[in-house]
Amino acid sequence: MAVAAAALLGGCGKREDAAGQPPAAAAEPIVLTALVWAPDWAEEMHRVADTFMREHPDVRINLQFMIGNSVEENLKPKAATDSLPDIISVNPNPYTQALADQGLLADMGDTAAWDNTLEILQREWTSPGRRRFGIPGGLATTLIYYNRDMFERAGIQKPPADFDEFIAAAGALKKAGFTPLTLSGAFPNMLGNGPFSYGFANGVVPHVPDWRARIADGTLALNNAQGAGLFTKLKVLADKKLLPSDCMRTGYDDTLRQFTEGRVAMTFQGTWAAGTLMHGRDMRVGVFPPPWNDKGHALTPVIGSETGFAVAQRSSERNRKAAKQFIDFLYGPGMPIWQSKRQNIPPFKKVSEDMAGDRVLFSLVERMEHAALESGAPGLYYSYLPANTIEVLHGLLQAVLSGRKSPEDAARALQASIRDQARAGSK
Repeated sequence: MAVAAAALLGGCGKREDAAGQPPAAAAEPIVLTALVWAPDWAEEMHRVADTFMREHPDVRINLQFMIGNSVEENLKPKAATDSLPDIISVNPNPYTQALADQGLLADMGDTAAWDNTLEILQREWTSPGRRRFGIPGGLATTLIYYNRDMFERAGIQKPPADFDEFIAAAGALKKAGFTPLTLSGAFPNMLGNGPFSYGFANGVVPHVPDWRARIADGTLALNNAQGAGLFTKLKVLADKKLLPSDCMRTGYDDTLRQFTEGRVAMTFQGTWAAGTLMHGRDMRVGVFPPPWNDKGHALTPVIGSETGFAVAQRSSERNRKAAKQFIDFLYGPGMPIWQSKRQNIPPFKKVSEDMAGDRVLFSLVERMEHAALESGAPGLYYSYLPANTIEVLHGLLQAVLSGRKSPEDAARALQASIRDQARAGSK
């Protein structure tokens, strides 16, 4: 009985392995939160995360997707409360650079993805404090995608080379019974990335070479012809009825469908949508740079970066390491999962030959990239505005497009917002 009692008491104590040591406790799984801007590839992002988790069973990824009109409006409340998720979508603009230099974003320079990123994009993704704060989603611009058959039936022999020619081509399309162009009036992010950015590059930048500094100190003058010109071309499109009648109710996905279903002849869209737009139903599709330049002036291309990914610095060291591992996977083994659908232009020095995409489009953007480098001012100009000004601009673009505000009033309001944001930032 004494032996049995001793055995029973021994069984109630800590178990030991053969060497007489207690077994090591299993490590808690790593749980990463991710807040992602993926308006047209959420399913693919889920697939990437699922594949990564199968290969890394000690990591769980909780995916959430941004909503609204911009990345910044999703980030601001979380940054203000110091509650950024482990992985976040960001843009390479002054707002994000400030987050990096405030210590809210981790340095990504130790990732394989950063090493392979194009130098032109690395500069955009390096903060004034030299923090390499994110990885771009792709080399980006916005283009005019057009239906070649409709152009031929309207007698248009070649893509227009300036805005006057563009309006003439749109008029010929309308006369031939086609709706010339669709814009995302209900998703002003694309009005900013498209017409505004090209208007800024071709209407303001040639007159104000130090535009970046003037935005930063609030002295950019837009109460002039150049400022009004940023909005005038939108008004012309509306006044001449070159857009669908429901333009102001048209969202991002709606514009893609209108074009791919053959209901419009052109759309002003990003390279990130090439996978959808280049393969319309029984359609021959072409692309050309948006001719937002005036007659007799060379076109200044808008080349920059797609929205990319960053890692929160305030996460634990273990989470930061796992988050960077996931981003390297996203741009490595996981890249074909999402790039094959989007067919966007990879942001890398070395691009695999089997990368999905239209090589004519790739070559066009490469030529635009070289031209932008020669001009010394590459970048998506829309993203360089202060975060709060971007929200103001969204409303201004919609107001001009709908006829509720004149281009001159919109330009004055934009100038005032830039000035006010500079003053608020200096306090």
